[in-house]
Amino acid sequence: MASPIPEFQDVLLDVDGPVATVTLNRPASRNGWTLRLGAEMGEALAICDEDDDIRVVVVTGAGKDFCVGADLSGRSIGAPGGAVAPTGRPVISPPEMCKPVIAAMNGHAVGIGITFPMQCDIRIVAEEAKVGLPFVRRGVIAEVNGHWMLPRLIGMAAAADLLLTGRLISGREAAAIGLCSRAVPADEVLPEARRVAAEMAATAAPASMAATKRMLWDALEMTRADAVRREGELFRWLADQPDAVEGVASFLEKRPPVWTLSPSTELPQAGRTDH
Repeated sequence: MASPIPEFQDVLLDVDGPVATVTLNRPASRNGWTLRLGAEMGEALAICDEDDDIRVVVVTGAGKDFCVGADLSGRSIGAPGGAVAPTGRPVISPPEMCKPVIAAMNGHAVGIGITFPMQCDIRIVAEEAKVGLPFVRRGVIAEVNGHWMLPRLIGMAAAADLLLTGRLISGREAAAIGLCSRAVPADEVLPEARRVAAEMAATAAPASMAATKRMLWDALEMTRADAVRREGELFRWLADQPDAVEGVASFLEKRPPVWTLSPSTELPQAGRTDH
């Protein structure tokens, strides 16, 4: 870690080699989301994004739940991104990051407990977890870009079903309809997420992951022609870099690759989106 980790109140940030784990740490309230938790989450993600020694980030919840939604007792609903943390550091959301973010949804994920993971790149959920967007049952509507993201993940018909009924589904069903990447037993969620993160960190070039992530998110709003053009530009740029030579050499020599490109500073337009 390049700099000391701040003393957070509602999240924990742990760095183990190239994998960072950010934990929603309000188990007494089932990790109910507050404005402070949102600001601290955004700051923790910003810290991870700036440190090239961290290659993959895992987000999980303390206790048996991932997040059961906004903490209604405090009458506050907050979300990461577009703000400044109490320390003065700008915060960031998962799509804005230049490295992959894996949501390890170890238990119930409701309201912002699912709209926030929808902003992550990979979602691993507990099979028996309750997952849902009950906003219409609370007199409000989904936030954190939920109306834009959900139809792109599961299609318009399925998105309308979940958003308009507010019904809860199991983690197993969430994986079956594409809302989550995979469903596993609850006690395997975090180990599986860390296993995937460690494999990515050990085998994939950080700059290539950053470019791939950027293309995946940006292409959601591009025409096909613009996506083909931008993809070609990034491919040609990467093909001329040392990592492309190293990728082939390490494969032929049957050894671990040694990557040198910085995803946070060297990749064209890496890290932040314009959206």
